[in-house]
Amino acid sequence: MEKVVQTGGCLCGAVRFEVTGDGSNPHSCSCRNCQQHTGAPTVAWMEFARDQVRWTGTVGAPATYRSSDYSSRAFCAACGSSIGAIDDAPTVALLAGSFLILPRPPLRPNTTRLKIASRTGGWSPLPLLMRGLWFAAALTPRNEKSTPKRARAD
Repeated sequence: MEKVVQTGGCLCGAVRFEVTGDGSNPHSCSCRNCQQHTGAPTVAWMEFARDQVRWTGTVGAPATYRSSDYSSRAFCAACGSSIGAIDDAPTVALLAGSFLILPRPPLRPNTTRLKIASRTGGWSPLPLLMRGLWFAAALTPRNEKSTPKRARAD
């Protein structure tokens, strides 16, 4: 049976990776470390055993920053792109956005970590969802016959 190989890397291409086989524990997270690491309100991750990941870019493995007592955040030192996290356990968690094509099977988080209850005025996905719905509705083509034309005020 052929092993599935998925590839990805950073924006400038200096950090590249290949992963062999399927990942595990797809999840999303909205903790403060993930927010500061990526600049996004929430991120999607896919975990791989360390021996499933091979660093193939010109710089080899990504640069790391020790972000907790069990993990280091991985990023490209040249362009600053977030790549993932390399845990002390033999786990490499890669950000979904760093793959050229989303991991197969499709990345569908099994769990979500939203830490909004502990912060006053914390992040909530509802305004973004509502904005997205409004934006999608604004871009939807309208049938000219069913849409009344506005009168011009001259």
